Order: sequence, then C-alpha cells, then structure tokens
Amino acid sequence: KLCEGILNILEKDTKTSCQVACLEALRILSRDKKVLVPVTTKRNMQILMKLAKLDTVEDPLERVSEFPVIVEALKCLCNIIFNSSVAQKLSLELNLAAMLCNLLQECKDRQLVDDIKCFDLRLLFLLSLLHTDIRAQLRQELQGVQVLTQALESSLSVRWTEEYKAAEDRDRPPLSLQETDCAIEALKALFNVTLDSWNVHSKNESHQFRYMAAILRHCLLTTGPTEEKTEELH
Repeated sequence: KLCEGILNILEKDTKTSCQVACLEALRILSRDKKVLVPVTTKRNMQILMKLAKLDTVEDPLERVSEFPVIVEALKCLCNIIFNSSVAQKLSLELNLAAMLCNLLQECKDRQLVDDIKCFDLRLLFLLSLLHTDIRAQLRQELQGVQVLTQALESSLSVRWTEEYKAAEDRDRPPLSLQETDCAIEALKALFNVTLDSWNVHSKNESHQFRYMAAILRHCLLTTGPTEEKTEELH
C-alpha cells in the first residue's frame, strides 16, 4: 500500500523536491521482491518511465532542475527490473530498451548528464542480461552495438589519429569516478549485446567491431580515479 501511495503521488504534478523524496523511498522499498508484487503493473512502470524522461520526443531533456528526478526514476526502474520477472516482460511490451537508447542519444554532448547516462546504461545492461528478446532487439533493431560503443567512446573521451587508431596520451589525467562508472556500465551492456556475435556478416558490422576494438584497446590504456576502479574498468 505504501508503494502504491507513493506512485499515486508521483503521478500528480508535484514539486521536484517531493518527487525526489518519493522516488528515494520507492527505491529503498523496491529492493524487496515481496513489496514489488502488487505494484509491478504497466501503469506504474509508465509513471516511472515518464519521470525518467524516456519519451524524449514528447518530453525533451531540457531543465537541469529535473535531472535529480530522472536519475532517481532510473534507479527505481533498475531495482524493479532486477527484482521482478513481471517488470522484465513489461519492459519488452513498453519498448523500454528503445526509449533508453533514445535518451542516451539525447545525452550526447550535453553537460551535467553523467549520472543520467550511467543509470541509463545500467538499465540497458540489466535488460540485456535478464531478457534474451531485448538483447536480440538491441542487437538487431536498435543498433545497440553502435549506441553503446558511442557511449563508451564518449565516457573515455577518445580522440582519433586514424580511422581505427585512438590517440595515446600518457600524460592525460585519470578518468573521473562518473566517467569510469559510465564506461564500466557501457562495457557490461556491450558484452551482453555482442555475446552471440561471433559471426559477422556485413561490411557495416565489420566496421563497427573494428571501431569497438580500437576503443577497447584505448580503454586498457586508461586509468580510473583509484586502483580498484582501474581494475574494475579493465
């Protein structure tokens, strides 16, 4: 009942501070699988997806003041999808992966969006891990390899000297914690999406995998903010 009450408040046009507080409470509650059973419905998923700005055509990513709400809504969706097989099935019906890819593209070359990118990528990782149909959708329909590779490239701030050769800068500072976390989530999602990609058929796929290989090489030469984070990245 508490979760349902929180979602009823979130469905209304409330203040940003109220939305963040409600989402933080829901995120904690959503760690309990028993609590999720009665609230994992299409309507409730759509409430959270709207707060996460996953329909970027109807509701573009504009106001920085809303960014904390977007991050908390994405965190809630991560917990719910991880803990609920019903939510995993609803994700396919609601075309969640396509919306996440669109939001990721919307974040491209934007300031102050690292947390949004990170939890968008984490959600794509979870969906591609837990639902084989979504993994196939990402690979075949949504150009998931390209989208995720570009997200990884952006997180690592890759500069190119040749088509498949990234610039090596031994003096460049370590990645920030946010950049490292974004790169790690992109790598995890890429692993899932390319898991069954041993047979490359087209010229475009060949280009995409050579491009990705160059970024992965660059990743191995990159350091994170701590030794533990560098190890996790590698």
